[in-house]
Amino acid sequence: MLRWDAVDDGLRVTDADNATIVVEGEALEIADSSPGINRPVDETVVVTAEQLRLPHAVVYASNLSSGTQHELDPHGEPLSLAPGEYIVDIDTRIKTYLRFSGAATIHRTDDIETVVVSFPERSRLVLGFRSRHEIPADTITIPDSPSGLASAISHLHVSQKTTSPDRSYPSLRGHPPRIETGQTLEIPSTVTSRATESGITITVPPRYEDLFVVAPLAYYLQASVETSAHEPARLSLEGHDVSVPLPSMPALEGEVEQLLRKVFFLDCLVRNAGPFSTSLSELDVLEALEIDSDRLYAGTIRERLASYLEIPYETIEHRLPDWHLSTYVEAGPDTVETLPFLLDRMSLISMPKWSELCEQELVERSLDDFYRSGTADTRSGGQIPSIDIVKPELQSGCVHGWIADGVPIDVFKSMPEAYQNRLQYLERWSDASSIAVVLNDPEMAGEHESVAKIYRERADALPIELSVEESLTTGELARVFEAEHDFVHFIGHCETDGLCCPDGTFSTSTIETCNAQTFFLNACGSFYEGLELVENGSVAGAVTLQKVLNDHAVKVGSMFATLLVHGFSIERAMDLARRRIMMGKDYAVVGDGTHSLSQGEQQYPTTITMELVDDEQYLLSIECYSTGDTGSYYFPHADGNDNAYLCGSPSRLLLSADELPAFLSEANASVIYDGDVYWSEQLSENLDET
Repeated sequence: MLRWDAVDDGLRVTDADNATIVVEGEALEIADSSPGINRPVDETVVVTAEQLRLPHAVVYASNLSSGTQHELDPHGEPLSLAPGEYIVDIDTRIKTYLRFSGAATIHRTDDIETVVVSFPERSRLVLGFRSRHEIPADTITIPDSPSGLASAISHLHVSQKTTSPDRSYPSLRGHPPRIETGQTLEIPSTVTSRATESGITITVPPRYEDLFVVAPLAYYLQASVETSAHEPARLSLEGHDVSVPLPSMPALEGEVEQLLRKVFFLDCLVRNAGPFSTSLSELDVLEALEIDSDRLYAGTIRERLASYLEIPYETIEHRLPDWHLSTYVEAGPDTVETLPFLLDRMSLISMPKWSELCEQELVERSLDDFYRSGTADTRSGGQIPSIDIVKPELQSGCVHGWIADGVPIDVFKSMPEAYQNRLQYLERWSDASSIAVVLNDPEMAGEHESVAKIYRERADALPIELSVEESLTTGELARVFEAEHDFVHFIGHCETDGLCCPDGTFSTSTIETCNAQTFFLNACGSFYEGLELVENGSVAGAVTLQKVLNDHAVKVGSMFATLLVHGFSIERAMDLARRRIMMGKDYAVVGDGTHSLSQGEQQYPTTITMELVDDEQYLLSIECYSTGDTGSYYFPHADGNDNAYLCGSPSRLLLSADELPAFLSEANASVIYDGDVYWSEQLSENLDET
């Protein structure tokens, strides 16, 4: 459900997720006529205006006659559109489309918080709005049985807004209904009425493990799921005499991964036969495979799948984008409620497997005088918590989550509470981010000053409410976590009894509700304190597993702060930040590591790996993806580039030493170079000085 109201010189648009945007207009008036926008939208409004002002967003303009697409450069010149018929795609919190005939100019304001669309004269404009549907609209109740879960999985696709290949776009999928356990199966009529009969059926044994593994494939294919203890596992297509046998566990995990990645990738290519065409670099795959994208785009899900199944996985494997997310889940009644959240992120799902961590994989800890706390004695005479770490067996994925027992390295440790908590923060969303920085040891003032400066500088571009505190007592620190902050950055010590304060230790388990959306406990052995914060209300946070050197903590803390306020997810920010130090495995993420605090100036966080080819040239490999936006694409802003790339597919540029500083100054990206991680603007300044 989405509603709009006329306000002074504009429109206020609100969806069921409580997301709100305001479209302001120069002499804007509501027009009484029949709208048309040729895009899947929840609501359309026709207005007349000379100018529109919308929230900061990524903007694409498509010429409907020529098919040419233009992107508003985040830091470049205004976008001037010659007379024509256009649809402008404005990727703000509520998906917005603008259709008009004529010429226009699009630019960002100096503070980059507003996009302005100007016309030579008063024009008739069609505005279309679509909710991102981040909050599930329905709840399915299932009994404690595999057959009940199969019924629920068969209906989770109702959040998808189309059956065409366009559902490979994240904004056309929506959040699946919640799942909760009860005495009987209860599927709301609002769900059954929207369910699609795709003619695709997946049959598996009546085991939770098999159902969890096939759930992502079934969700994307809008397939029915059945359980049978007697019939072989298979994927069946009604009316096509197609039945693909599925192996038993654990081989089922690999088979589902290949099927989902192949189908999803080919949909991303075939969708270009529809109204959302893009000059993807990967489109040559269609020609090589002799795929008739027009025919398949117009066909049914079942017809497309039948064609895709004829293509051997090996023929396209080398062209597949890196898959963004894999989650390892202890499948059972206690974790069924996490399934809709994992499917919303299009995560692959595997069963958790691990081994004991070899001591060689952890750097020998020494130099006790430089650690944040002593080996046995700290300022209050306590010890840091003891943590037994395991090494998980990882499958495909740029990011990995763990919903199971144990304390794993190289993955974020999540739990069902984290996903439920995220919904609460979406409902209380506001335009400004509230950040609190707490320094509870004066010897760590270096990190305190560094991160506070980063947050203050970022506040010049995004609305951030920053508070900086020092030497908080246990009661004062408790109130910080109980207050409604989007992010709390704690700098200090941690002992077995909690976070160190001047008057003792503060255990995060003592607060009834934590209202800090995200956090970073940059203190030795803070893992369990962070876990308590998530169980008590937070979505995700960064923690440490062992003792960490103070200068290492400063490096990690400052880079983590930079990445977080530029829109990187918690896990991605920590993964990059901990690369700066030798003992990076001492840092981890608890909660939903896919969660992001804010939107960066670019739509999707970007990482550039840079290497010097010779004295005059640099090779740049650009990696762009978001765990919440699988199926999107990005345009590298470089002279001579006319192609977009699917997120997860790297692009490469060769720049001269003279071209590099200017490119980096506008890139807004993390850069891996010469064994360290930089923010692109900082590296550009360093290169200018050399």
